[in-house]
Amino acid sequence: MDWDQARFNMVEQQIRPWDVLDLTVLQLLSVVKREDFIPAAHRELALVDMELPLGPGRKTWSPKLEARVVQEVALTGKERVLEIGTGTGYVAALLGKLAKQVYTVESDAALAAQAAEHLAAAGIQNVTVETGDAVRGWSKHGPYDVIVASGSYPVAPEFLFEQLVEGGRLFAIVGDEPAMSGTLFQKQGGSVVATKLFETVVAPFANAPQPARFVF
Repeated sequence: MDWDQARFNMVEQQIRPWDVLDLTVLQLLSVVKREDFIPAAHRELALVDMELPLGPGRKTWSPKLEARVVQEVALTGKERVLEIGTGTGYVAALLGKLAKQVYTVESDAALAAQAAEHLAAAGIQNVTVETGDAVRGWSKHGPYDVIVASGSYPVAPEFLFEQLVEGGRLFAIVGDEPAMSGTLFQKQGGSVVATKLFETVVAPFANAPQPARFVF
């Protein structure tokens, strides 16, 4: 397979049309090779515009979503980042290339171990993979400059705001299928400003806190 051609096609046909225009992010896609993080059974689909299975109830993000989120959190190299849900470790790798330190927490021990292997093989040393449930946050290394949540929440995860520094940013996908919004929250002057970036649908965190539902 011609990976270089496939990567070029991915960038030009999937990622740029999704408003990912930051040259640093686009160049990073050639440095951190997505196919090296995808399970062997699906490796040849690594650069295709689709989610790929990781196990029961788990899938990757699509390449365009990964790139867009990395662009939107606007890392400068100084940040301490928390990623909730490690998956393959690929997004953590991208974040690690742009941040000072990344802590990524995965509830599935087997996925966490595989992600750690992928990151080590890629030579990325500033990403720490931990096993646990960080859906409500991970105060162990906080507060953080940036938090990225890989699953969706039914409502804005306000409990994560307290784990952000002043000026910190949280990316989360909020809502119920089929209406979910990729949203960037920024902590400013004691309040939080929410900016809806795009519509998408990803699987919810299995144990995300649920709001009270009105029953007829």
